[in-house]
Amino acid sequence: MANVSSSNGLEKRPKLRFPGFDEPWENRKFSAVFSFLQNNTLSRSELDTAGKVLNIHYGDVLIKYGSVLDASDQTIPYIVPGNESPNYVHLQDGDVVIADTAEDETVGKTTEIYNVLGSKIEAGLHTIPCRPMIPFAPKYLGYYMNTSCYHKQLIPLMQGIKVLSVSKGNISKTEISAPNSLEEQKKISSLLYLLDQRAAIQSKIIEALKKYKRGAIDGLLSRKLHFQTTSSWREMKISELFSPISEKGYDNLTVLTIVQGVGTQPRESVERRISYDKSNTNTYKRVLENDFILHLRSFEGGLEIANSEGIVSPAYTILRAKEQIIPLFYYAYFRSYWFISNKLRIAVEGIRDGKSINMETFWNIVVPYPPIEEQKHIAEYLLCLDTKLKKAEAILDRLKAIKNGFSQQLFI
Repeated sequence: MANVSSSNGLEKRPKLRFPGFDEPWENRKFSAVFSFLQNNTLSRSELDTAGKVLNIHYGDVLIKYGSVLDASDQTIPYIVPGNESPNYVHLQDGDVVIADTAEDETVGKTTEIYNVLGSKIEAGLHTIPCRPMIPFAPKYLGYYMNTSCYHKQLIPLMQGIKVLSVSKGNISKTEISAPNSLEEQKKISSLLYLLDQRAAIQSKIIEALKKYKRGAIDGLLSRKLHFQTTSSWREMKISELFSPISEKGYDNLTVLTIVQGVGTQPRESVERRISYDKSNTNTYKRVLENDFILHLRSFEGGLEIANSEGIVSPAYTILRAKEQIIPLFYYAYFRSYWFISNKLRIAVEGIRDGKSINMETFWNIVVPYPPIEEQKHIAEYLLCLDTKLKKAEAILDRLKAIKNGFSQQLFI
């Protein structure tokens, strides 16, 4: 790469360098680095799983694709035959595709095309495809353009209120920072790509564990799978095993909210801050640890569990066990596909978002009541699976943190 002075005349170097590289980095105007390519305006409905020409949709850039899109490995949708753009300049290795629209500041998310191998690929709706006019190491631009140091240039250039966007003209005002050495660029991108590949493997491990856990839960609770035992399971109506609880006037307790798959959490601690009238908390219902909660979305996700004492919305129905139970067993049961599809379904009324649960039918649903020892065995087994899953998720979080740390120090 040719020498070009940085925009402010100062030499710039990243905090972390590979051995043997000490030259200052250079900033170039976007317009000096890239030429814009044509995109199409095809909607998702005009794409298919088969065809001759692949299509990069902005929604996939924002959510599905990483900094580098391996065109030979990813499941990229095809354009419905007949809708292909005439005289289109198809994407090639090294081109970048920018999502120019989003509902938040993820506008500008970029993916670099890699491993095209002769495929015909178009950039689709709400994308800005660009082709570098000077050489860069493979994958370097994809990683650089998703760093915070580049993205912060885009934030003041975004326009809109509910939906944000960035124009070609404004993108052209940004600068691309890179070392002159293609070898240094290659080392940076290779390291980050290696971390991405390891994270992808870890994600597959997590999905496999989740699938195994779902199968184990449904198998154990339907008794298709079982521990070595000759004991039979009693059956009881929910109303025989649990009591409805409506204890109010505890506005001194912590206000809790439901997080599906997690249980209750203090409302002030969750990321999605939910507004509520603090003057009416005396009408909220008290829950004790291990109470079960029938909430507004239980028809699709089952019941949740109270992780601590607190108060919850008066719209929820609280269930407290009358008999001795192992809470983890019933939490798994009430959230299982087996329960939701075979038991809870009969109590669901309405369609789509208008669905609700008929409480008279709900209380008459018959559920198993295994011997306590068997409840305990199943709960311990599921807890073991949860522990494995949490460890796998912790490894993925660590890999992401490592990559993020390198990205912050390897770029400027």
